[in-house]
Amino acid sequence: MSKKKNASVPAVQATADDNIAVFGAREHNLKNLDLQLPKNKLVVITGISGSGKSSLAFDTIYAEGQRRYMESFSAYARQFIGDMERPDVDKITGLSPVISIEQKTTNKNPRSTVGTITEIYDFLRLLYARIGVAYSYNTGKRMTRFSEEEILAHLFKYYAKKKLVILAPLVRGRKGHYRELFEQMRKQGYLKVRVDGEIQDLKERMQVDRYKIHDIELVIDRIQVQDDARARIGQSVQKALLMGKGLLFVMDNDTGKVSQYSKQLMCEDTGLSYEEPSPNTFSFNSPYGACPRCKGLGTIYQINMDEVIPDYAVSINDGGLVPLGEARDTFTFKQVQQLARKYKFSLSAPIADIPQKALNVLLFGDENGKLEVDMDFESNGNGAYATEYEGVVNMVRRYFNDSSSDYVRNWAEGFMQLSTCPECNGARLKKESLHFRVDEKNIAELGEMDLDKLHGWFSGIEKRLDNKQNTIAKDILKEIRERLQFLLNVGLSYLTLNRPTRTLSGGESQRIRLATQIGSQLMGITYILDEPSIGLHQRDNMQLIEALQRLREMGNTVIVVEHDKDIMLHADHLVDIGPGAGVHGGRIIAQGTPQQVLQLNTPTAGYLNGKREIAVPAERRKGNGKSLELKGATGNNLKNVNVKLPLGAFICVTGVSGSGKSTLINETLYPILSRHAYNSKLVPMPYKSVKGLENIDKVIEIDQSPIGRTPRSNPATYCGFFTDIRQLFAQVPEAKIRGYNAGRFSFNVKSGRCDVCEGGGMRVIEMNFLPDVYVHCEKCNGRRYNRETLEIRYKGKSISDVLDMTVDEAVEFFQPVSYIYRKIKTLQDVGLGYITLGQSAVTLSGGEAQRVKLATELSKKDTGKTIYILDEPTTGLHFQDIQLLLNVLNKLVDRGNTVLVIEHNLDVIKMADHIIDLGPEGGAGGGTILCTGTPEAVSDCAESHTARFLRKELTINN
Repeated sequence: MSKKKNASVPAVQATADDNIAVFGAREHNLKNLDLQLPKNKLVVITGISGSGKSSLAFDTIYAEGQRRYMESFSAYARQFIGDMERPDVDKITGLSPVISIEQKTTNKNPRSTVGTITEIYDFLRLLYARIGVAYSYNTGKRMTRFSEEEILAHLFKYYAKKKLVILAPLVRGRKGHYRELFEQMRKQGYLKVRVDGEIQDLKERMQVDRYKIHDIELVIDRIQVQDDARARIGQSVQKALLMGKGLLFVMDNDTGKVSQYSKQLMCEDTGLSYEEPSPNTFSFNSPYGACPRCKGLGTIYQINMDEVIPDYAVSINDGGLVPLGEARDTFTFKQVQQLARKYKFSLSAPIADIPQKALNVLLFGDENGKLEVDMDFESNGNGAYATEYEGVVNMVRRYFNDSSSDYVRNWAEGFMQLSTCPECNGARLKKESLHFRVDEKNIAELGEMDLDKLHGWFSGIEKRLDNKQNTIAKDILKEIRERLQFLLNVGLSYLTLNRPTRTLSGGESQRIRLATQIGSQLMGITYILDEPSIGLHQRDNMQLIEALQRLREMGNTVIVVEHDKDIMLHADHLVDIGPGAGVHGGRIIAQGTPQQVLQLNTPTAGYLNGKREIAVPAERRKGNGKSLELKGATGNNLKNVNVKLPLGAFICVTGVSGSGKSTLINETLYPILSRHAYNSKLVPMPYKSVKGLENIDKVIEIDQSPIGRTPRSNPATYCGFFTDIRQLFAQVPEAKIRGYNAGRFSFNVKSGRCDVCEGGGMRVIEMNFLPDVYVHCEKCNGRRYNRETLEIRYKGKSISDVLDMTVDEAVEFFQPVSYIYRKIKTLQDVGLGYITLGQSAVTLSGGEAQRVKLATELSKKDTGKTIYILDEPTTGLHFQDIQLLLNVLNKLVDRGNTVLVIEHNLDVIKMADHIIDLGPEGGAGGGTILCTGTPEAVSDCAESHTARFLRKELTINN
């Protein structure tokens, strides 16, 4: 980090009205940057990975905006919500309120869905509460409700001139003698009641059989329906509804036929009634709407019998009932022994030989009461103890549901599996809520529709609603349609409202938040986005660009950290940070309009104007002649997919967003391979068969998740060579004399680390009304170790000096030590020569973390039968970094391994030996393989969107 300038503020003419001016930015690797970004424009910040783009956009501009917002709270409020650290910058002027739309904000809560975070589901709930039509879940018939005026009109229409008995139901289907009820009604002046269908006079001390189920209605009035009796009939109806709590019966005196009228929703055939619907009735996060079985999650944990009894040939004594374990002197085993005596089976015999009735008792509990178990009580001698035997399955379920110990819950979870709730079939709502419909669809059916189909369904809905419904729903429909259109505009037509947010990619969740922000219609905001194009096919890029431009046209400043060529060329202002990564970056090497930047001689400009390119290989690999064949994959939207992967090649899986790439590879193929290679418990999506597993002995999935979540984690510890370095230091003669072992050189072990900062190198100073301050430890001065440990030197360097070395320096330093040199050299080979061995993992970008993982795998001895699976490895990578990544992947393939990449980036796709293209559309319109083969062969596919863009790319390179 460079030192602070002595000069107060550089002489940059800042016009706060037109620009956001940043002076002296030094966060992370930024080299005292001064720059001005135009307001109310689309600004793109680009540069190679690790050059300082996020440090400028998020850690400086966004952090300062957030800090100013926090400063607006009182000191009292700030002590509860915490303070933000002031970024290392002299000053920032012209900054409006900031909103960050990052990739890492996806909610992992299983109750969070696309519908809830976009608020579309909230409007749907309101729509169904106000205009939903209720149907009986018993008969499927439409439920009815009447106001007092409607009941009166109905009686005069259908019972004119007829004699009626108006009844108020008091008791429905209940036991009791009801002596007090009859007496109470008699005292109020009523003369007759209808008991179990028979009209009787109310008499003193009247009662019914207390052990039988009864229906009792009070006779309110007996009257002929004619115009001069309208007032009396109205009063009788009102009284009957009051006495019957919103329900009345009308009996035709001549025929005895009874009709029901209710102020609540009611089924005329069965008498079933629903409560008045409210928005909460349709919320799976509310007890008023959630399915009572799964509590609104749509899935429940059920016992997996294959885990409880994996092998029926093993006896109970040998651990055949896995939750019990092997035979030992425990209370549960004593119960099992007693059961064996009672049902006459042997605990040493295979489970397959145990009679089915006895096995059911063992698993699900004793059906005949208590067991007498012989117990040895140490103080009082032997004795018999009567006990209930709950069964192994119920025991596991009890531990899972009731245990407060995470360890015990995790143990019990090993015998469970997630399955769809049998009561709601995954719809999450109680059955009453699912029987309210709008245009013959319930709210769960709308939640399962792809967004483009849902938008189409709402397009002409007014024609399918009656006048009253249209009047009520007018504003709600407008809001729903607008929000759906925003989601379609950012290329998310293939999602559904019920899709859990935890299953979304970083780019998808970011584009959902972008659509939500467009819908909020805010003005005067500075929006900062982190690579919104992740996971987006080139076909949808223009939609995303238009969405960003719409945000700008509403009067907002839009700052985007991005590597996508199309977005860069559509920017109003382009900032290129470099020239290198890490300590070699942090400077502005170009800025201006895209046209101005294209004229300059920078790496970014070279790739944009075509002077530099990632060259297409002269020859495509054919593979090693072996293959992996997957048949009948039907998970999610896959339509019985059969795919053949040539092994020993670089394979790329392509297709528009939502076409089924992740389902096929990450959720079907990877679990199959993982179960084959490691006996893992991952459950693949449905498929029929797989061939060629014998050609693979290792599968490695490399993603962009952080390599560590604490500052103590670093590339040296993750890659594993820090253990080798510590052992090397332990071999130094001075270390041997002092009796130091390798543990002495770990900053996580008490003996060798600094006792003040406990090996962190930094101390946290807690401030009451200010953010915590991190300062170098005054004892070790940031070196992590105590004085005695630092006195041990290898070639003049202490263990702390080694951690402070860059990878480039370490490669040269450890060249004579081959087993350490080989591992560090792989970090240099993947383009990470600029990071230090001890650099905190939390400061690495996603692309850097991924390359550290790649380097770790490269450094291992492979068998040539390994398959590497990467999901969008170009996320966060500049054109130059993509070239480095491809070099690494090609090295893996050259060693006989198979590399399988899911990717949208054309620079990667054109380099593949074999392409598998899914489509043609996303969601329900996808899930089929359109074409396979070399990039040249795939580019001729007429119905593929990928082929259209690939053709252009191959033409440019030729």
